[in-house]
Amino acid sequence: MFRVATRGYTEEFERWTDALNAANALKPQCKSWLQDIRIFYGENLIWVYSRSHTYPQYIGAGVYDRLARLFIQEAMEEQEAVNQADASEQA
Repeated sequence: MFRVATRGYTEEFERWTDALNAANALKPQCKSWLQDIRIFYGENLIWVYSRSHTYPQYIGAGVYDRLARLFIQEAMEEQEAVNQADASEQA
């Protein structure tokens, strides 16, 4: 379970891609140098965006690789669902 948190906003997501999309959508609202956007996996902080850094930071050893694999897996599952929906429509 992923949780996106910033000042005045907290939401939980089942999928990494949904959490990442929500966090990226919040970036324009992050105007203060002291405000940040965080993604937690369970209780562990794994991703942080703030104006003090050019790019988001991935927190922890191997986190970027694990999240990249998860991103690919979720994209493949999503594509399979689309392909199955197309096949059922054609049948």
